[in-house]
Amino acid sequence: MTLDDFLRMEAAIEPDPVHTGEVTKDTQIIAIYGKGGSGKSFALSNLSYMMAQQGKRVLLIGCDPKSDTTSLLFGGKSCPTIIETSSKKKLAGEEVRIEDVCFQRDGVFAMELGGPEVGRGCGGRGIIHGFELLEKLGFHEWGFDYVLLDFLGDVVCGGFGLPIARDMCQKVIVVGSNDLQSLYVANNVCKAVEYFRKMGGNVGVAGILINKDDGSGEAQAFADAVGIPVLISIPANEDIRKKSANYQIIGTPDGQWGSLFETLAENVASAPPVRPTPLTSDGLLGLFSPEDTGANVTLRPASQADMRGSAFVPKASLEVVYDTV
Repeated sequence: MTLDDFLRMEAAIEPDPVHTGEVTKDTQIIAIYGKGGSGKSFALSNLSYMMAQQGKRVLLIGCDPKSDTTSLLFGGKSCPTIIETSSKKKLAGEEVRIEDVCFQRDGVFAMELGGPEVGRGCGGRGIIHGFELLEKLGFHEWGFDYVLLDFLGDVVCGGFGLPIARDMCQKVIVVGSNDLQSLYVANNVCKAVEYFRKMGGNVGVAGILINKDDGSGEAQAFADAVGIPVLISIPANEDIRKKSANYQIIGTPDGQWGSLFETLAENVASAPPVRPTPLTSDGLLGLFSPEDTGANVTLRPASQADMRGSAFVPKASLEVVYDTV
């Protein structure tokens, strides 16, 4: 059997249905979405660390195919991913154990779902299979106060939209900055939440975390417009940038930025899930100056002559039209 045959056979296998019943522990499961590079991993590593220092049991699960959610938490070291480990164990005829994929630091438990190599599988499908394996390892019997799921917000289809589509979490948090692209993603996530609410879902948006806040106010205006609270604004600060780049945790109770993440932890815990009112494309553009977005550009339709680069004479149609009886 060739590799292509194997991949086709694997893709044809439908995943098991995802558990949708109640969890056996009083756990807040929170899905965090944001554009790639918006600072989700930075914020979640520090948030989870602060929560653990406050005596909470926290599990951080990276659901981004880049597998970089836990890098800052572990000082730049990469965790073996669940998907990669599962494949190796399967070839060796062995079962995956929790100690193969879950690691700890100062009270925070963390793991990475991972994703397929480029061109060799679907990232969303990998997430579905990753959660299936977590269930086999006892996910719904684990005793955590918080489970934080880090999702790539650029894509809200398939496995990436799983927590929203199947009520796997109680609430969603979006991460964004004062730029159009990150707020576009945040608005899309709000659209997904609203869509599934109309379909009978129960997931709501608890708020937005504004990262790299330069004080220009677009992210705050977005939050006001869609009806969600701002959980915290993390300033665009050089000290934060350097420490993040050097994989340093700044969410410590006695650190310079400790109070920031203490406030974030409190707000994440208490913020209720609300039903957002997503913006239209024009409404989103309206949050920014037209000079910044190109919103003052007018769409000018192209003609057949434009497409050909020369004059165009329409030809009579040869279509036969029959009279209706």
